[in-house]
Amino acid sequence: MTMTIEIEQLKASHRATWASGDYAAVADAFVLDVGATAVAAAALAPGTAVLDVATGAGNAAIPAAMAGAHVTALDLVPELMAAGAERARQAGVEIEWIEGDAEALPFPDERFDTVLSVLGVQFAPRHETTARELVRVTRPRGEIVLCSWTPESFIGRMFKTMAPYLPPPPDGASPPPLWGNEVHVRELFAGTGVDVAFETHSASFHADSPADFVAFMADHYGPVLKARDRLGPEGRWSALRSDLVALCERANVAEHGFRAPSEYLLTLGRKRG
Repeated sequence: MTMTIEIEQLKASHRATWASGDYAAVADAFVLDVGATAVAAAALAPGTAVLDVATGAGNAAIPAAMAGAHVTALDLVPELMAAGAERARQAGVEIEWIEGDAEALPFPDERFDTVLSVLGVQFAPRHETTARELVRVTRPRGEIVLCSWTPESFIGRMFKTMAPYLPPPPDGASPPPLWGNEVHVRELFAGTGVDVAFETHSASFHADSPADFVAFMADHYGPVLKARDRLGPEGRWSALRSDLVALCERANVAEHGFRAPSEYLLTLGRKRG
């Protein structure tokens, strides 16, 4: 599939979006358990060659290295990996950090025993291209383990709430939450020699109030921060902020303060030998 100028521009926008804010703070607050769940599902033996694609701040790479795996972590955004490298240093583990694109992995065929991605590859725009790359670099009888927000999840609905306020994606780009849809993922891996199974899990988002949560995300989470920066001068941020607070109020399960569970799909793929 040929990459269009529009897709290239989208990737440049993604790079700037995720470089903004402080994703490591978001990860530390809410999604460390997602990385741990992915690594546990992979059941890594010491010495396993692992690739963590769209690693972000290393939420899967670091626990994989702590389990004794030989880990390579790849991301489009060097600023995220710099935060991950510091977290790895504090954890006392060695990881190879490589800047690269999930749609064009800079590795030879069948290089890794296990390929992981935690809330990462779902943001690569061309899902079919990404799936083929994940399969290509996985060894026969190797594993692909992915965690992705489902379309119906709290975070999936947050992206849906933001969508009308932002430019539409270009032709050829698929919505990120589709990686959390079992039917879609089965179609992506159909004919690739990978057998897939699924589990659903949940992460918890919390704050003192719905408004406080939206404020935290607007200060730290790249997609919300960039939306605020874009819409503020247009006088439209207050409307999106109100919609996001209303979403949080509907999703809130806490008697006091704010807590919203967000479902994610764990995809377990096994490449045939």
